Amino acid sequence: MSGDQEEPSEVGVDRNGNKELELHSVFWNQDYSCFAAGTSCGFRIYNCDPFRETFRRELGIGGFKIVEMLFRCNILALVGTGTNSLYPPNKVLIWDDYKSECIGEFSFRSEVRAVKLKREHFIVVLEHKIYVYTLKDVKLLDQIETVANPKGLCCLSHHVNTFVLACPGVQRGQVHIEHFGLNMKKLFNAHDSHIACMTLTMDGLLLATASTKGTLIRIFNTLDGTLLQEVRRGVDRAEIFSLALSPNVQWLAAASDKGTVHVFSLRVRVAGPDSSSDTNVIQGPTPFQQNSSNSIDTLVPLNTGSNPSSSLSFMRGVLPRYFSSEWSFAQFHLPEVTQFIAAFGPQNTIIIVGMDGSFYKCSFDPVRGGQMLQQVCVQFLKMEIGADRIDL
Repeated sequence: MSGDQEEPSEVGVDRNGNKELELHSVFWNQDYSCFAAGTSCGFRIYNCDPFRETFRRELGIGGFKIVEMLFRCNILALVGTGTNSLYPPNKVLIWDDYKSECIGEFSFRSEVRAVKLKREHFIVVLEHKIYVYTLKDVKLLDQIETVANPKGLCCLSHHVNTFVLACPGVQRGQVHIEHFGLNMKKLFNAHDSHIACMTLTMDGLLLATASTKGTLIRIFNTLDGTLLQEVRRGVDRAEIFSLALSPNVQWLAAASDKGTVHVFSLRVRVAGPDSSSDTNVIQGPTPFQQNSSNSIDTLVPLNTGSNPSSSLSFMRGVLPRYFSSEWSFAQFHLPEVTQFIAAFGPQNTIIIVGMDGSFYKCSFDPVRGGQMLQQVCVQFLKMEIGADRIDL
């Protein structure tokens, strides 16, 4: 899910208010400016800032469990729930919304767990294998074996000049990194338990991961597998639904089944003019042109706060690692525990989409942290305005 989807269904209300509508999944687009909702009737696309429904496409029967956008363009990848024989769960449909037609269909021997899109490639994730294709001529570029991957974990870089893919390896807790532009592969052990969630920076140089234990989140250098920072969500086990890295690589957001979204301050920065235009980013030669140990550095930005830690953290190395843990910098608590995904909006805001059909926007203080302030709360399945409806 790369931190960008959920699949169990919740019940909502359709636009007429007289029929139950099931929400099967929610997916961010690549820059978190939109999200797609797969429903029992089709799919809907929403703009995040300002929040509004952009359009919906509805079927006579059946719906979609996967709706993958490609930024804001007219191409989407769809996978059905199986309730309609035209849209089985082992078939990927490439939908051109400008033409209102399917421009490609790809069937597989087993259920499709995830689909990821880049401007020139698309990736299909099965439970034990990942296929990488070119989007223009549908040429198979690579096949990657993975450990059992029922959640379809896979994430991509989306910088125009890089093509990095991260997914589970063939062993428990292992991460597999493919730097296609460098023709380089890296395998390393990220956790003792199975990987539960992962996300890459836009340029693919940093990877954040969480395990099924759900207590620790780790940030790695994808070039050499070095652990750069470790933060603690909590002590009790939890299911991490999503991870997100801010565009300026200054913050990390994590959403879990504890009903809390945590924001952590990052001390890692990627060097290189292609990584970000933010003034806090260390500038230097392009990372791929120098040794990896020089391409990623750590610092604490002067204009932001840092993650709180135990008062006994000065005894690091003597007491257990728990006492030297970095805890979350800011938090937002939802009124009800549901499955949800979180990402970064503009100007120190967090956007949250829940499987109960809710959308939240909240803000955090980049210096003091603490409890976030709610700015927007919408039940998006009940919205009736701003939608362009076309039956498929």
